[in-house]
Amino acid sequence: MSPPADGSCDCSTLQNGNGTGGGNGEGFVEDRWCPQCKKLRRSSSSELDLIGLSLRRGSDWERLRRWAGAVGKGFAIGAGLKGGLSVFGILAKLRRRSLLQPTRNSGVITNSEAIVEALKETLRYGCFLGTFAGTFVAVDECLVALGGDYKTARWRALLAGAVAGPSMLLTGPHTQHTSLAVYILMRAAVLASRCGIKSKRFGSVCKPLTWSYGDTFLMCLSSSQILSAYILKQDSLPSTYKSFLNKHGGKDLVILQGIKDIATGTPFTNLEVIEKYYKRTGVNIKLDPAMKVPCSIVHGNQSCTGHIFSFLLQAYQRALPVYLPVYLIPAFIVHRQDLLKQPSRILGKSLIGTARSSLFLSVYCSSAWMWTCLFFRIFKRCNIPMVAMGTFPTGLALLIEKKTRRIEISLYCFARALESFFTCATDAGYFPQLKRLRRADVVIFSISTAIIMHCYAQEREVFRSKYLNVLDWVFGVPPTCHKHDLPEQGKVHDN
Repeated sequence: MSPPADGSCDCSTLQNGNGTGGGNGEGFVEDRWCPQCKKLRRSSSSELDLIGLSLRRGSDWERLRRWAGAVGKGFAIGAGLKGGLSVFGILAKLRRRSLLQPTRNSGVITNSEAIVEALKETLRYGCFLGTFAGTFVAVDECLVALGGDYKTARWRALLAGAVAGPSMLLTGPHTQHTSLAVYILMRAAVLASRCGIKSKRFGSVCKPLTWSYGDTFLMCLSSSQILSAYILKQDSLPSTYKSFLNKHGGKDLVILQGIKDIATGTPFTNLEVIEKYYKRTGVNIKLDPAMKVPCSIVHGNQSCTGHIFSFLLQAYQRALPVYLPVYLIPAFIVHRQDLLKQPSRILGKSLIGTARSSLFLSVYCSSAWMWTCLFFRIFKRCNIPMVAMGTFPTGLALLIEKKTRRIEISLYCFARALESFFTCATDAGYFPQLKRLRRADVVIFSISTAIIMHCYAQEREVFRSKYLNVLDWVFGVPPTCHKHDLPEQGKVHDN
């Protein structure tokens, strides 16, 4: 548009009073450039109100979109993970059922009932993670709107994470998730320790946590409790984890009962049952009721050395089906683009990882019996302290795994060990107050998520990049982090 012939324009004659301002009696508060007269014009307060309203509407829309995205993505992750596990569980039950061929009168759940229950569990976990993500984002955005970004930045994510924690109740009001809560607490402790290490105030205190073999030591501690409970008190372990140990421990329950009897000083009650068990496997053995060490109970007529090697081969065959989906499914889903470009490299890494992790699990289970037999032979006795001592060095098998996987495995096992330890201690009457806490798992989970989400918003460099990318995808980058140099985030703990 060209200016009028007389050289004047609407803004100069009606609004800016020939550039002096205030010509029409309105309150002018902002200078703006006029494209006709090439001069600055001043915007009225009414115009700025419209602009501010437009900006607020855009900002509100972004907040709503961030919240809706977090809810949807959280639900997808929860439903996807639980749904996948449910599918594998149903397939495993169908396989066992086809082998055993039970009847309906035996009280076995039918296929339709199992599928309905799996769908319910899938929806519950989807709602759990979807609600957690949505609650965190909603509280985060509300605090930003009410108190401002920078004023609330230091504590906003801490509060939002704590408020979102009780969403765990959506998995079922009577469903305890102590193992999950303790595991998340361990993850929060790791992040807090990383923050302490880089802190000037607490750096010297947290320096021992930088020990490169700390994860292996933690695994040894965990193994002592978990494997002792596996032999002596399986009721202290979660049912799914107990089933896992019974499968990969490779010993029948009657054998474990015999070891428990001799370790606790209880008179033998099932020696004949153990002899019949070995007879069914083609081994004729006569057990001595006055035995001091249970080696003949553990491996029959085999020597300790021969038993370890034969057990290792069997354990490796049991471990392969566990780790094949762990490595191949991410290869086909997460690395699908690289798989099309370099299939041999991606599949090769997956197969090597499967072989390595299977070797870890098989050596771990084999060395558990090796170390216990060795300690029993050296000290010529079997009691509870000896079982705990014999299972401690089993954790050294973790050195077979990649360094990046060691901390994950050790934390997972340590969470299981803590749960088992406190269950045993509570049953022994040491912590009677724990029995009065009905949903301690929700409290622990809320505290843990508060710490994790605070670190996510304020100490992002303590996260590994792959975890940080997932959190950013679900929750959206926290508003404060847009002011920081994002490419540098997550690089410290990326390996």
